[in-house]
Amino acid sequence: MPNPYLAPTDPAEYRFAVHCCGYKLDLAYEQDRAVAVFRCAEMAKTYGARMWPTTFEVIDRFTGEQV
Repeated sequence: MPNPYLAPTDPAEYRFAVHCCGYKLDLAYEQDRAVAVFRCAEMAKTYGARMWPTTFEVIDRFTGEQV
């Protein structure tokens, strides 16, 4: 039974994807997948800066451009 206190999640509402970019330190050999998605660009940047201060990138999922 679904929790009545949680709103349904619509993936289309989450515009900004955070990538850790392990390739910048030669830690990855495959394409880097998004590790988190956010509605707000500032929240995405804060998350990325705290997790991977020097290598993260935030990408706008709708345009494909770096934020």
